Amino acid sequence: MASLAITWLGHSTFIITTPGGKRIVTDPWLEGNPMCPRDMTKIDKADVILLSHGHSDHSADVVGVARATGAPVVAIHELSVWLGQKGLQNVKGMGIGGTISVAGLEISMTPAVHSSSVVENDDIVYLGEPTGFVVRMEDRRSFYFAGDTALFGDMRLIADTYAPQIAFLPIGDHYTMGPEAAARACQLLLIRQVVPMHYGTFPILTGTPAQLKALVEPMGVDVLVLKPGETSE
Repeated sequence: MASLAITWLGHSTFIITTPGGKRIVTDPWLEGNPMCPRDMTKIDKADVILLSHGHSDHSADVVGVARATGAPVVAIHELSVWLGQKGLQNVKGMGIGGTISVAGLEISMTPAVHSSSVVENDDIVYLGEPTGFVVRMEDRRSFYFAGDTALFGDMRLIADTYAPQIAFLPIGDHYTMGPEAAARACQLLLIRQVVPMHYGTFPILTGTPAQLKALVEPMGVDVLVLKPGETSE
């Protein structure tokens, strides 16, 4: 089997290719994403799309990517209903704590401490709870995509239940964890590698990978820092 390949398109948008060749897209935000390379604003191949919550910097391009790829969108129930109202038919709604099988992968929905909404006609529409995901791949290894979240103690339960080896964690601060909280999350999750996300997109997101590295590398946790558009295996 091939290794895991991770392509970052800026913010919290990744294309993650599993050892078995399945392509997972997370929180697709492309056209309006200032960090996304202009030649990578279209995604036409995917096997599953994971949508952690409704905020536009995570969901703005989900309809377009879903239609272009035919891939199912996995989201919490309320958000899945809203997507269905937008015309998407291949949506798999679920609840926190549940596990479903998609494209030969086991996808478990985890809590996140944040919010989830969109603005329509100048009104805020709430779309269920924010979430994260643990994906168990073909070789039985798993990774954790936290979505937007604060630090919370039940990250240790995620470690105990799913044993992810890699975690995708927000580090930008202000709206999510900053580097110090993300470093504590690494301790709770017992991971070997962390991929920082949700930083640098706007000036208000001040947390940096260098700050995270200084905190977690002494603990033996590798920090995988990608440039937008870069792929690492």
